[in-house]
Amino acid sequence: MSETSGAAHLEPWLREILRCPACRSELRDEAGEAGPELVCVSDTCGLAYRVDDGVPVLLVDEARRPA
Repeated sequence: MSETSGAAHLEPWLREILRCPACRSELRDEAGEAGPELVCVSDTCGLAYRVDDGVPVLLVDEARRPA
């Protein structure tokens, strides 16, 4: 599995309903420094959640804060 393919392996129906747990905004797929991430699209939040082996880790305490 490539570094950027983790988020792409989520089931489409699941991917469509996932939201940022902090602000409830949509999430977009991105390739982060440590692998695939789901990033909040909100300008005020912007948290990035890692994806471990195709499983999104949607924990606010473990999210990467925007620079």
